[in-house]
Amino acid sequence: MYDLALYRKYRPKSFKEVLGQDHILQVLESSVETNKVSHAYLFVGSRGTGKTSVARIFAESIGVSANDLYEIDAASNRGIEDIKELRDGTRVLPFDSKYKVYIIDEVHMLSKDAWGALLKTLEEPPKHVIFILATTELHKVPDTIISRCQVFNFKKASEVACKKVLVDVAKKEGFELEASASELLAILADGSFRDALGVLQKILNFTDKKNKKIKREDVERITGSPQSILVNEFMQAIAEKDIERGLKVIKNVSDQSLDIKLYFKLIIDKFRVAVILRYAPKLQDEMFNSVGEADLKFLQELVKSDKEGMLRSNALSILLEEYQNIENAFITELPLELALIRILGQDK
Repeated sequence: MYDLALYRKYRPKSFKEVLGQDHILQVLESSVETNKVSHAYLFVGSRGTGKTSVARIFAESIGVSANDLYEIDAASNRGIEDIKELRDGTRVLPFDSKYKVYIIDEVHMLSKDAWGALLKTLEEPPKHVIFILATTELHKVPDTIISRCQVFNFKKASEVACKKVLVDVAKKEGFELEASASELLAILADGSFRDALGVLQKILNFTDKKNKKIKREDVERITGSPQSILVNEFMQAIAEKDIERGLKVIKNVSDQSLDIKLYFKLIIDKFRVAVILRYAPKLQDEMFNSVGEADLKFLQELVKSDKEGMLRSNALSILLEEYQNIENAFITELPLELALIRILGQDK
């Protein structure tokens, strides 16, 4: 077991260690170099994209010590009294730095009265105070607050960046991640570095320490993710134009109470590889890094046997269209069933 969470242990400590946010880092580094620092910043982005890590790095880069860095969780300190206490603290000069930096995480959780109190401080901030507000829900932040901040939008972590972090951290912990295992972990992370390392930690905790190589099957078993064979069976049903088989596979996934949304994503991910293999077979080495040797061989054979050309870009487009409907479907497997029916032309 790990005493320290991996995402804390491997949190970026400098701008160069931050991945996927170059558009933000360039501006912040430039402002540090030219000594043109704003009094208020608003970091916007989904969970685990590095908002608070970048805020800490930025504070350190402008010479703010631990004594003058304050982190506040607005989810549990959301009232007007909390903000009034914060406002009183801003009037006190820094202990041993040029600035005092206040990082307010989940700032969208503040109450209406608390927003009013914070606004007054942002309108006339002391010269020695810098606010860095972080939120996952920009639409809940008042326009009056937004207009007084420099706003930076953090991107979701790409699967490529996620995989790099996962492979590097696993290696540092003494493990080797199989390519298809890191691919699945990156998909499970859904654009969050923190979630990626959280799932990896779970895998490492339940992996036999004698076996240092982590396979996709290990990730599937420990996380309860749909097995690769279920994805392969669905794709085979499409290639063979066997709608009954495809519907049975979907029912099997549903009966096992597996995550349909994740299953759908895994299908799209593997279908993409099949389409690339059809149109650009010379890229098979690059595809090996996505699906692994066994699945790559399966997809090559499937594309080769697909005489009617079912595994093409049109089918992938239909899958993507129906995937967008999952959140609004009260029968979660329905969009995938509709995609199957549309691809096989049974709705004509």
